[in-house]
Amino acid sequence: MPVSRTLGRVLTPPPLVAFMVALAEAPKGGRILEPAAAHAPFLRAFREAQGTGYRFHAVEVDPLAFDPPPWAEGQVADFLLWEPDGTFDLILGNPPYGALGAGARLPAERRGLYRKRFTTWHGRYNLYGAFLEKGVRLLAPGGLLIYVVPASWMVLEEFRKLRAFLAREGGVEVYYLGRPFPEVKVVATVVRFRKGERGLRLYDAEGPLFPSPVLLLEDPSWQGEPIRFPDPTALAMEREGVALGEVFGIHFAARSPEIKAHPLTRTAPGPGLVPVLTGRNLKPGFIDYDTPYSGLYFPKKAVSLLKLFYAIPHLVVAHTRHYQVVAAWDERAYPWREEFHLLPKGQPASAGYLAGVRVDPAALVAHLNSPQVQAYYRGLYREVVPHLTRAMLEGIPLPPDLLHRPVK
Repeated sequence: MPVSRTLGRVLTPPPLVAFMVALAEAPKGGRILEPAAAHAPFLRAFREAQGTGYRFHAVEVDPLAFDPPPWAEGQVADFLLWEPDGTFDLILGNPPYGALGAGARLPAERRGLYRKRFTTWHGRYNLYGAFLEKGVRLLAPGGLLIYVVPASWMVLEEFRKLRAFLAREGGVEVYYLGRPFPEVKVVATVVRFRKGERGLRLYDAEGPLFPSPVLLLEDPSWQGEPIRFPDPTALAMEREGVALGEVFGIHFAARSPEIKAHPLTRTAPGPGLVPVLTGRNLKPGFIDYDTPYSGLYFPKKAVSLLKLFYAIPHLVVAHTRHYQVVAAWDERAYPWREEFHLLPKGQPASAGYLAGVRVDPAALVAHLNSPQVQAYYRGLYREVVPHLTRAMLEGIPLPPDLLHRPVK
């Protein structure tokens, strides 16, 4: 499937266009808009399904890709900076995807204009988040927006402000699609937003050609919290267990630039030096201390100069391991440049006490790598994001019998 890497465009499969158009409606004579339209597949499909009698509008920033139908009013413009003369009753389409951080393929000046305009901008934001905010602001009261966007907005911290904005402005229906783009590794959702309503509905629409969606969750008081799948087994584990974040503090590794700039870092082995470990050194239940994947070495006795906690044996959990929890205990206390590093809350940390509770490191690691925890993770989050976030990690439940109070 062709993808414009510069503009973040992913062409929409016809079955997905048809699925979204089936969710769409507008009053006769109403204004209908497709942003990032290219050849306007959504307007064409809507007109074929619903007929004429509407005012169709298409906006596209790339004049070479723009081919609107003759019955639509076309405008070559940056949708995110465009100021139309009025609101719309229906906005539908497939907005571009792309991170808007410093590495984005957009001029810094353009990113600066976006940052000033969008109140939902937070962290390493994404073009599709800005398209959602802009679309919502252009809706008439009671108007409907239908987009297909990556599923990451459901849980990532970068979209916290966006979720809260959507919850304030209207009612949200989320249709989880899995991977609807045959040649692009995008896990996607269809967002159906009604301005002025309230609440959240989550549907499962994953499967060939989008069968009849199944309602999984309805929350009339949703305020923008992360959206999780209501897996009964996973939720029971949370009710019966103790959240990992209650007994462990979560820390991040030193960044590569920080390690490379340190005067003690070396690029060849030597006396007293150990490899700086990466995620490739972390395996389920054990750590490969010998393979120098990073190509960097650091004095073992000085690891605390990078991070204080490096000098203490502690739990390491993978950040990016594709829908899997991978954990091991770093008993040798090596330097790292990646992954989550968890230290017990309370003293003494080196002895494994957790605010008056002792945990056996081997049992803890075995639990985190167990099939039960993998099922918990996939049950609540499926494949919404390919990596474990801090919030997800904090919520992993520990069985009560894994926590042993010391004998007084």
